[in-house]
Amino acid sequence: MKLLISLEELAKMAAAYLFSLYLGYSWWMFFALLLLPDLSMLGYLFGPRVGAWVYNLFHHQGVALLTAAVGFMLHHPELQLAGVVMFGHSAMDRALGYGLKYSDNFKNTHLGWIGGEVKKVS
Repeated sequence: MKLLISLEELAKMAAAYLFSLYLGYSWWMFFALLLLPDLSMLGYLFGPRVGAWVYNLFHHQGVALLTAAVGFMLHHPELQLAGVVMFGHSAMDRALGYGLKYSDNFKNTHLGWIGGEVKKVS
């Protein structure tokens, strides 16, 4: 099942890349911006609760689609691209086994523990 989910997420990432081309951006632009959503990890400087909230905001596929849709409604190409990149990035993360974060530990995600080991939080 994990392989099937990973393939589905890779298809979403490919669709996001193709959509960035459809929007008229150069082939390399999507890849140049692909890791920017990970800057949201800086939220963890303010603790795991804030960190998880900020991280999840920038990795939620619904938020990404809403961002792109608002960009389309406002005819704002950069906002469209931001939503497409956020969507592609979150799909890439999920294909690799990284999910949305719980507030107790960075490694605790909706896809399970990163690294496979479960650590109890005291």
